[in-house]
Amino acid sequence: MTQDVTKETGKNHDLLYSLHDKPGFLPSCFAALQHVLASLVGVITPTLIVGGVLGLGEHVPYLISMALMVSGVGTFIQCRRIGPVGAGMLCLQGTSFAFLTAILSAGMIVKSRGGTPEDILATIFGVSFCAAFIEIFLSRFIHKLQNIITPVVTGTIIILIGIPLIKVAMTDIGGGFGAENFGALDNLMLAGIVLVSVILLNRSRNPMIRLAAVVIGLVLGMVVALFMGRLDFSHLSSLPLVSIPMPFKFGFQFDLAAFIPLAILFCVSAMETTGDLTANSTISREPVAGPVYLNRIRGGVLADGINSMIAATFNSMPSTTFSQNNGVIALTGVASRFVGIYIAAILVIMGLFPVIGGVLQQMPKPVLGGATLIMFGTVAVAGIRVLSHAELDRRNMMIVAISVGLGIGVSTVPTVLQELPKTVANILSSPVATGAISAILLSIILPKNIKDEAIKHSEEEAPVDTKKKLTSAGQDA
Repeated sequence: MTQDVTKETGKNHDLLYSLHDKPGFLPSCFAALQHVLASLVGVITPTLIVGGVLGLGEHVPYLISMALMVSGVGTFIQCRRIGPVGAGMLCLQGTSFAFLTAILSAGMIVKSRGGTPEDILATIFGVSFCAAFIEIFLSRFIHKLQNIITPVVTGTIIILIGIPLIKVAMTDIGGGFGAENFGALDNLMLAGIVLVSVILLNRSRNPMIRLAAVVIGLVLGMVVALFMGRLDFSHLSSLPLVSIPMPFKFGFQFDLAAFIPLAILFCVSAMETTGDLTANSTISREPVAGPVYLNRIRGGVLADGINSMIAATFNSMPSTTFSQNNGVIALTGVASRFVGIYIAAILVIMGLFPVIGGVLQQMPKPVLGGATLIMFGTVAVAGIRVLSHAELDRRNMMIVAISVGLGIGVSTVPTVLQELPKTVANILSSPVATGAISAILLSIILPKNIKDEAIKHSEEEAPVDTKKKLTSAGQDA
């Protein structure tokens, strides 16, 4: 297998530019723009969601600027590889949807205490900064983590990330939290236009249109909203010309109940990054086994953790490698890591100007909801896909059923935890935390050989002919 991969690596017959090639200025710019288009919505949407749900208002343009800027810095670190930090491949780093549910829960904890928007952001970024060290630590022995974070656990957690977010998307489709005209026909129409546009564009024969489907859908929704009089850009003149990164601008606070769900998600993020980097290596015709591969995985996961720490320091949410950019590499045939420098430059330049964030903040909630419904539904489906690669025997089905049931249960009936100590209730109020803790504990506690023991027990009591059939069946399997 390794020999085949090595031979294939040497050919690079389907790549215009392989990993260490240096394309010219124009090809690099064109390839970089394609990557930015494929990932832009993913970079900015978590900030828009958090800002809207938690009522962060005036801070949103600055937060969007920081998300873009930090994404650029993280991309540069991953592609350039500074010492042991970075995969040294064409990987785009951006804000992760995986942390969105836990971050919203953390914000709600602070908000329920009467905290100000500044308190909410100080807690989110403080907790994210501390939790990032979990992934930094795990990067040193990432290959051993697979014994604990199995596909059953990972798939369950990803499902529980996606399902609660669908509720957020549907609320936006109706008009947003607390909207006076919630569920109005014009809200549903706006969301429907975006939703249908993304579906139709996604079915296009042109691969570039498919990659930019969500961006085009959002732009179309904004244009329709403009003609409906739903956009107001009068406040843009009050925004500063340039956003200046300020470490911990909103302060630094820590909360244990908010920390635990994020710590668990950083473990899952490490495994997801491993999968993304392996796919990237395959598409880039690089080894997927051996010391070179392992060094890239360790460096990539380490960069993930460090980039999330940098993100928290400069007022942005945790980041991770974006899997959709693997599709861009396959489409363009450009796997050169030097293109990442151009991607980083574009994102940083976009982040410098808060007017971009101000324009995006004016996006009506139904427009955003029409796009995020598909995106969050895709997250849940990704979890189902992970589970489909696991052996769903009685033991694993039990783990998934209990964990998903508990996770969705505490999300839909939060009052079930009201008699627990406040800190414990806050931890378990996160569906991701509850489901993850359940899945991990059950995976450790429940014996893995129940199936084998049942067959053995049946063989001992079965007649001779039946024993032969069972043995034959086992060999065929």
